[in-house]
Amino acid sequence: MIFLLTACGEEEKPAIDLEYPEIIDTENTFPVQCSIVERGGKIQFKALFRDNVELGGYSLDIHHNFDHHTHSTEVNDCNQNPIKTAVDPMLFIQTYTIPTGLAEYEAEAEIDVPSDIDPGDYHFMIRLTDKEGWQTIQGISIKIE
Repeated sequence: MIFLLTACGEEEKPAIDLEYPEIIDTENTFPVQCSIVERGGKIQFKALFRDNVELGGYSLDIHHNFDHHTHSTEVNDCNQNPIKTAVDPMLFIQTYTIPTGLAEYEAEAEIDVPSDIDPGDYHFMIRLTDKEGWQTIQGISIKIE
């Protein structure tokens, strides 16, 4: 009887998620460091996301790097154009949801690149968040010609 009362009083607590989600490069990943895209074309974004428990969502941010600021997480640098003042740069910020319950997700998005934007150096930022709120950021340098 004591065993039954003790067993009934104990609830199993869910494991605490203390791990960051992962952005995994595969042979299909795009863009990668130093990718070149054309004005008037499309960026076919592809990435593999993984988490130990459950993924939450992700956002993509494309902005100019005409001043050579840095927040790239890549090890190798790309050849950069000379510093210049932005006149009509591309700015893209979009948030995407990941279906509930997934610990792995192949993300895809098609992004239009306007034909009338300033060509040059840009950053392509990926922010991946898991269900618990942990975030991983990947910064990629790209060039728009």
